[in-house]
Amino acid sequence: MNSKPPVYDSEAPPPGNPKATLPLSDAVQAALAITKRGVNELLIESEFVHKLVRSEQTGKPLRIKLGLDPTAPDLHLGHTVVLNKLRQMQDLGHTVIFLIGDFTSMIGDPSGRNITRPPLTREQIEENAKTYFAQASLVLDAAKTEIRYNSEWSDPLGARGMIELSAKYTVARILEREDFSKRFKAGAPISVHELLYPLMQGYDSVALRADLELGGTDQKFNLLVGRELQKDYGQEPQCILTMPLLEGLDGIDKMSKSKGNYIGITEPGNTMFAKLMSISDVMMWRYYELLSFRSLVEIDKFRHEVDAGRNPRDIKVALGQEIVTRFHSKQAAEEALADFVNRSKGGIPDDVVEVNLTGAPLGIGQLLKQANLCPSAAEGLRMVEQGGVRIDGAVISDRGLKVEVGTFVLQVGKRKFARVTLGR
Repeated sequence: MNSKPPVYDSEAPPPGNPKATLPLSDAVQAALAITKRGVNELLIESEFVHKLVRSEQTGKPLRIKLGLDPTAPDLHLGHTVVLNKLRQMQDLGHTVIFLIGDFTSMIGDPSGRNITRPPLTREQIEENAKTYFAQASLVLDAAKTEIRYNSEWSDPLGARGMIELSAKYTVARILEREDFSKRFKAGAPISVHELLYPLMQGYDSVALRADLELGGTDQKFNLLVGRELQKDYGQEPQCILTMPLLEGLDGIDKMSKSKGNYIGITEPGNTMFAKLMSISDVMMWRYYELLSFRSLVEIDKFRHEVDAGRNPRDIKVALGQEIVTRFHSKQAAEEALADFVNRSKGGIPDDVVEVNLTGAPLGIGQLLKQANLCPSAAEGLRMVEQGGVRIDGAVISDRGLKVEVGTFVLQVGKRKFARVTLGR
């Protein structure tokens, strides 16, 4: 193991607790305002101002890091909260590093979990990583993004290197982390490999000589470990910027594919728009704050208009069209709006999936399952009981219905449709 990675190569000494010379230039003040918009915390702000001033004076961009573990094949709007911030830093002229955690994914990030996360296999990680940067490039400027994989420096550490790195942090410090502390007090198992995760994430910052690392609020402990390790390796410590976690469509839990409350950034425009229109009027402002590129002045104007009596649906439409345009096109956004209006009037969308099935007469629960409109026949019957199932626009209320041969449009809820041809 090379126990001393390259030290911070700026001519300026580590700042400690610097105070930049005032007044700050207009450019630095503007950069600081952009950096702080919508963030949870910026630590330590005085150090970051020092870095901005030095960057302006030397013309050398800051190195800004975001690490994501490819634990699932697709990104959703929750991921874009921090990606949007990274793009803003990129537009300010700084070097952004999109770090794919192919090594750390094998450990499994325990942040916010009360049980051990099952480690992924190398094959699963490689498959998921294939699409990560392609999807992230819908937000980032791919040509100006430095893509790295943390296996580059983590694999060569070997057993000796891991032991030497582990010696730089105590178990007591690791157990200060809230999720570990809760599990320890509750007697819940904590695997030894989980304790290594914060160290490996922190070592990424050492290897990349990061000036600033971004992450969600649940990553704060890990980001702080990076600062401490950089000091230990003789580097200037990174500043850290934490972004809020975006709540999902339910307005309660953070957006997650496993919870089914997500909006995927590669989903069809019609689906994205309809999902955005389903969020509550209260949650709409949260989405504006964390996802919209509109100015704070514009968003505040929208708030005043709603307070004065404007229908919040109009403001939600503007948000939906902005997001769909970003990930698809303006035309797709217009088509999504037209499709949503049509559905709201009881119409059938243009992009209905064609499904061919056999087995008539087929029970309604099985029909919904086989048409991929419900995950199970039992869930299909539950939807029937709730009045959420229609055939050719007519609400179905009979759980015992057996559907005969024919072609018809099957609908579940407001957004799921299939044109089914059922034979014997």
